[in-house]
Amino acid sequence: MRGVNDIPELFGKGRPVFSFEFFLPKAPEDMDKFMTDVKGLKALKPDYVSLTYGAGGSARARTIEAAGRLQSETGITTACHLTCIAHTRAEMRGVLDRLSGLGIRYLVALRGDAPKDQVVPPPHEREFGYASDLVGFIRERGGFRMAVAAYPETHPEAVSSEDDLARFALKAGKGADWAITQLFFDSADYFAFVRRARAAGVTVPIVPGLMPVTGYAQLKRFVQLCGAKIPPALEERLIPLQNDPSAVVMEGIDWATRQCRELLDGGAPGIHFYTLNRSYSTSEILSRLRRG
Repeated sequence: MRGVNDIPELFGKGRPVFSFEFFLPKAPEDMDKFMTDVKGLKALKPDYVSLTYGAGGSARARTIEAAGRLQSETGITTACHLTCIAHTRAEMRGVLDRLSGLGIRYLVALRGDAPKDQVVPPPHEREFGYASDLVGFIRERGGFRMAVAAYPETHPEAVSSEDDLARFALKAGKGADWAITQLFFDSADYFAFVRRARAAGVTVPIVPGLMPVTGYAQLKRFVQLCGAKIPPALEERLIPLQNDPSAVVMEGIDWATRQCRELLDGGAPGIHFYTLNRSYSTSEILSRLRRG
């Protein structure tokens, strides 16, 4: 498709690949504002954007259509997240057919979380027990390139870091083109994970995912959900500022900018920004990086 980047090829061009992640607004009436906000970020020239996936019926359909609209209206290459925990293979074929019809060629293949209103059977009773099953299914169908998730600090549900690494290596080996990490705040964790992944035979680019801190209480909730840790140095900076929202945002920008430089200087292939649908922090960080 004209104007759409070949994401895997970007990692071979010798420059950092920058991408932004968005989530679909809960209210359909907020979609136009969301599109306006995303178009405002186009000036930052991201290599691609990704859109998280609504697993429920109506949210699922809205996500698929929004991904197509996002790419066609902005001209920005769009990767659609795709979760499989609540899908049958027949349903997944329909989803992939619709995405293909909308011109979406890139996916982020995930297991995902169970919908709140649905009881999900254990892995061995599901058609897609793990993300690796989805990766293999998509690769067999053809027509898409895909990323998978990586967890530098270990997936919170993993029985051990060794088992988690083995599962990552399995899904990468089944046909992933690149990987995006869960958020983290200590670059040493990323570099240690990459070394372990390479030793396990993983060869795909592993892109660090960063979430600029925009609120102290929000940060505490996020790290609890995803199993990440807050480095003592960051905590010490944020605690005195927690009642000053603007100061927290600026400290978050400073920390993320330093972290980006550490990661890129250390060989990371790019940065994936978890924007939380907010543009200011990401815009400021990228501007600082490009100024040198």
